[in-house]
Amino acid sequence: MTSTPLTYRRYGGSLQVDIPTFDVLVEASRIPETQWIATACPLEGLSCDPVFLKFLDTDGNGRVRVAEVRTAVDWAARHLKDRRGADASSDVLELGALSPEGAPLRSAAEMILRTVGAADTGRISLAQVRASDEALRKAGQNGDGIIAPDRLPESLRPLARDIMASFPEVKNRAGEAGVDKPMLQRFRDERQALLTHLGKRGDVFVWGEESEARAKRIREVSPLLDAYFLQCRLVAAQPEAAAALRLRAERVEGALGDTAALNKAAGDLPIAPPDAAGVLEWSRLLRGPAYEQLQAFRRDVAAPLTGDSERLTDTAWRELVAKADAVLAWFATRDANPLHKLAGSLETVSLADVDALDAASQADLALAPTLASIVELERLVLYQRWLLVFANNFISMPNLYLPKAPALMERGTLILGGRKYTLSVLAKNRAEHAALTSQGTTCVLYVMVAPKDGTPGYEVAVPVTRGRSTDLVVGKRGVFYDVDNQEHDATVTHVIRQPVSLWESMTMPFTRMAGFITSKVEGMATAGEKTFDATLEEGYAKTVAAAPSPTAPPAPAAAAPAPAPAAAPGGLAGVIAAGSIAAAALGSSFAFIVSQVKSLTLGDVITAASLIAIAVMAPAGLLGWLKLRRRNLALLLEGSGWALNDRLMLTRGLSTLVTRRPRLPKGARVDHRDMVRPALLAQQDEDGEQEGLSWWSRLGLAALVLFILLWQVRNPILTWMCQKAWLSDATCVALLPTPPVAPVVVPTAPAVPTK
Repeated sequence: MTSTPLTYRRYGGSLQVDIPTFDVLVEASRIPETQWIATACPLEGLSCDPVFLKFLDTDGNGRVRVAEVRTAVDWAARHLKDRRGADASSDVLELGALSPEGAPLRSAAEMILRTVGAADTGRISLAQVRASDEALRKAGQNGDGIIAPDRLPESLRPLARDIMASFPEVKNRAGEAGVDKPMLQRFRDERQALLTHLGKRGDVFVWGEESEARAKRIREVSPLLDAYFLQCRLVAAQPEAAAALRLRAERVEGALGDTAALNKAAGDLPIAPPDAAGVLEWSRLLRGPAYEQLQAFRRDVAAPLTGDSERLTDTAWRELVAKADAVLAWFATRDANPLHKLAGSLETVSLADVDALDAASQADLALAPTLASIVELERLVLYQRWLLVFANNFISMPNLYLPKAPALMERGTLILGGRKYTLSVLAKNRAEHAALTSQGTTCVLYVMVAPKDGTPGYEVAVPVTRGRSTDLVVGKRGVFYDVDNQEHDATVTHVIRQPVSLWESMTMPFTRMAGFITSKVEGMATAGEKTFDATLEEGYAKTVAAAPSPTAPPAPAAAAPAPAPAAAPGGLAGVIAAGSIAAAALGSSFAFIVSQVKSLTLGDVITAASLIAIAVMAPAGLLGWLKLRRRNLALLLEGSGWALNDRLMLTRGLSTLVTRRPRLPKGARVDHRDMVRPALLAQQDEDGEQEGLSWWSRLGLAALVLFILLWQVRNPILTWMCQKAWLSDATCVALLPTPPVAPVVVPTAPAVPTK
């Protein structure tokens, strides 16, 4: 292939390589990583075939990197000599497009086409590849050597099930449990080992069929008898130790009357007085907790095996223990073998049947190259379908700017508050995502999407580029359409508020001032109500306390009236006084404002208002303009786990694509009549009453407001009317405090010619 020249185009201020065909992709994959838009991205949140992403992610870490994309492009280029199918992103592979290196894939494709009985044997689709793979696996042909019993002849199924029950389960690619070559080889080894072990039974079972039962009885009493004979050795070495093995008198006296204490004391005694000769006289057994158990052991085991029912020596006991341990060890070794449950039928197992199972496993393994070629064939078809699309969302990102096709990272469309938000990305961890996007200047909504089918919900980040951000609040609900056009419920969970438009940034100071004033007025009103209520309560309490009780005796006459104390600042009088002062202050302030406004002309009022608006809106507008110019979509993707080299600036044109208010349908007519008004009037006529002001009251109020406004600007209006001679001189003199003075025309001297 000859080298294809590359073309770089600018999208929203970002310089990106243009990748229209697969041949260009081969060249574009070799450019330096610094010229790629993305260098890594997560698999989650991409709207494409998940098997394709799994093929790309060769190391299985859940992310696609530059090296993995290059490897995929190089592999597909080596297997395709005709790349028109890749240019069209087709999921149908023309077999003639395969290169000589893809010959094994061609053989696999032809086998699949024969299997499915396809009429056209010159091409194969992704659906045919996947259907054939599923059919082969369901037929038990998986290429992994694991054969399910149902895929075997009827005569071999019982043996296969017995072997499977003896070893850890293994499953083939179809999810069926079966047997494989390692399991069969282990069966042969364990079977031979178990048969050899079973052949040693006669040498170990010295007591015949009762060997196991007697060995268990010996094991049960061994702690008691081992302890006794150890005490005998101690007494033989140190005779005075025999006294220490008896109960002290004070312990017995202290335990009298306490059954539990007596039982414990008896359990601490030896089973019999220790004998320095190492002999247990059965007649000297103490009646402790184990007395009955030891008597039964003497009768059933010790006496028949030793031939002595009166005594048991240390030496005879050691011999019994050794033989019992050998019997129990034999059983332990047998039970440790995974085939011990089949011990009774192992000798009848035919090795020919085992060889038949092995042959079936080997035949399935022989299919591995063919089935592997089917997997690689699926890889090639997926690369032809998706690799060019993925490159235009990784090496370059034109689809993020152009509306002709959605980008792979887009999750769907949000309908909220009468607007359509066409760009959304997965936000797996909102806290981490918001920590990054809050550093930018883009207004971002975090929306929880709740699928209606009961599947777990997920959260998406949605940039807001038009409208007003003040209308977007947490808890606002909408509808979300995913990339498959499935409808889901959506709820706003978090808002990163930034100016959305230049007008919003210019009016935001006034909005904040209005909110501040409103909150302060509400706070003052609430505080005033609380203070007034407290004052009334205090005045009432003082009045009740000062009033004489009707049942109280009359107070003695005072010698001289005491001077009246000064009125307390509280009480009703204080409230009235404070109210009077406040009313006077408000009246004087209103009078001052009216007098000042009265002295201003209409032009002065308009000029002052304009200057104030410009002084407030100009800096805010400049700051908002700078923020709008610096809006960057890269932060939105980086918060979702993307690694990007360049900024993805949100231009004015792109903002109209991201957030839209769709126009009315073509040919629709707008009826501007308010349909509520007739219904309201009919309801008022039916009820016979009208809420609010009547029409005459509203007309009178409007006339009063108009009169007040005209009265404030009467002087300039009357002056203008007098200058136009619309009013007589007498009227002007009567109405105007200073009659208008006619302009004086000063004659100009003729120009003197210069020499």
